[in-house]
Amino acid sequence: MCEGVSILSSLQSENPDEIREGAYLAGKEKIKEAVPLLVGHLQSTDIGVQEAAERALRKIGGPAVVHGIIPLLRSDDAPVRNISMDLLREVGVTDMEALYALLHDNDPDIRIFASDILGSTGSVLAVEPLCQALLKDPEVNVRYQAAVSLGNLAFPEAAGSLNKALEDDEWVRFSVIEALIKIRDESSVGALVKALDHSSDLVASIIVDALGEMGNIKAVPLLARRLDAAAGPLRNKIVTAVIKILGSQSLSLLGAKEQEKLYEYMLSAINDEEIEVQDAIVRGLAALKGERATEAILRLALSLNPDTDHERLLMMVDALAAIGYNQEVEKAIRSHNELALQIGVEVLSRMPAREGIDVLKSVFWDVSRDMQRAIIPFLATQCSPDDQDFFLDVLEKESDGSVIKSALLFLGRRGDAREVGEKVAVFLDHSYPDVREAALDASIALHDPVITAHFLSLAESEDPEKRLMGVFALGSIDVNAYEHIIRKALHDPEPDVRKTAVEALGRGCPLSSDRLQCIKELEDDPSSDVRLTIITIISECNNSEAGPVLLKGLKDSDPWVRVRCIENIGKRGMSEAVPRLVELLADANELIVIKAVEALGVLGGEEAFRSLFSLMDHENYDIQRAAEEAIEKIRLGEGS
Repeated sequence: MCEGVSILSSLQSENPDEIREGAYLAGKEKIKEAVPLLVGHLQSTDIGVQEAAERALRKIGGPAVVHGIIPLLRSDDAPVRNISMDLLREVGVTDMEALYALLHDNDPDIRIFASDILGSTGSVLAVEPLCQALLKDPEVNVRYQAAVSLGNLAFPEAAGSLNKALEDDEWVRFSVIEALIKIRDESSVGALVKALDHSSDLVASIIVDALGEMGNIKAVPLLARRLDAAAGPLRNKIVTAVIKILGSQSLSLLGAKEQEKLYEYMLSAINDEEIEVQDAIVRGLAALKGERATEAILRLALSLNPDTDHERLLMMVDALAAIGYNQEVEKAIRSHNELALQIGVEVLSRMPAREGIDVLKSVFWDVSRDMQRAIIPFLATQCSPDDQDFFLDVLEKESDGSVIKSALLFLGRRGDAREVGEKVAVFLDHSYPDVREAALDASIALHDPVITAHFLSLAESEDPEKRLMGVFALGSIDVNAYEHIIRKALHDPEPDVRKTAVEALGRGCPLSSDRLQCIKELEDDPSSDVRLTIITIISECNNSEAGPVLLKGLKDSDPWVRVRCIENIGKRGMSEAVPRLVELLADANELIVIKAVEALGVLGGEEAFRSLFSLMDHENYDIQRAAEEAIEKIRLGEGS
């Protein structure tokens, strides 16, 4: 009791700090006797005091707080009223009778406040008083707020009264419709449709949107019967609602007459100004299909900006693909409109059709370079071996590297080696490196003896780049058959050739002891790229020789070789490497140190832990943080 008296004394102090301390303790101990004083402090000009009093009242709660705060709803100070409203929204449920009484207050503002607060109680007991306010209060704003609160509560018990309120003032009907959407009671479907008869265009539009949002299938026949009599914008809304309710897949299940009528209205509604309506109609037309649907969707798509309407364009492309290939798609491809052609290519990529492929081939030579670049990758992946001559023509007539690469891709995969081999091989000497690379891949894929013989000659060329190409190709075609040539290339004066030879011999695990020995002979190769390749291959093959190679690599002059060795030591759990990794913690290269820290965290153990602990106060923040994470990993037992 003495403590309570002390708290009350603090709340009566003139010192703001003492008041705040008293408010904190009153809230913590839930001292109800402090409520009047705390309510008084809600009106303080000191924000800190005001906030402390508010927090305390929230913690105390109960009828005493409700009764204490209600008078503040009449305050002339708007911030005080707002705080009171917030508090009552949270604690008002503890004294519902007090809130009910406010619904009969002479002041309409108080009745509005009470309606608002009851909507936050979460109690079904608030439904009946709010329904009475909705149907009987003379003030339109009270009725509006009552509908809003019934929607917030979302109890189906309110549906009947909300249905009746659809005959109220237009302003009230807005909130009633929103509430019905949240409640989604089946009884409201008929009431909403009936309300269309005596609603303005605006309210009627909102009602139709609500029916679509509620998704009750019973609304479909009721809405469909109103299609013929509805004006243009409202009719478009009704069509949209029907599509939303049924879903694209169910539209095709309607009877033939219903489909035909809806189809005609969709073709008209796609011209609506509202984007939401347009997009719903696109999905509906995709379900009912037909050339007229394709034409309408294409027309809408061509009116869009590809940069700002990218997502909508993709949606329409998907819709056109769902309809399938027809004459309207062909007309788009044959048009001189680049956007139409782009859309046509995108549509075909989603539903490859032989007719479309033939059309693209026929227009290829008449379109711009950019469009050729867009078309050729699609053709390269979709054409059959019968289209070989087209791609040979491309090689002969085109100079654009991107176009040539796609043609080479096709010929390598589906061309007849006897007919295309030599023509593909010509591009091994092309001026563009990426075209040479594409020609190399295609030549390897063809497995043509003539081209293979060419690669054999390239492997002996005086030109380092041609030797590289030859060794790479022979290793890709059959490393066993041409191993003698690849082994010879291990001693080529050109580092890239040696690296390529190592990669070729390293294909396929595990490595034979003979090949492993050949590769290990290059451990000290002057090229760091070669050494790095050896480390990678031996590590990936999980060879028993990997340990000594990796330990040796920790002393390599190239930091990237050391990094790769450290990483693989950690992956392989090589605890014998811990002493050497500890030495690397003093390396001048920050990345080396961090990688060593990470590996020690994985390997774990007493020595690793002690060495990492010494880095906890390292001057480099990144190293310090890496050490902390590694220590935590060891501490949690994640390390080995």
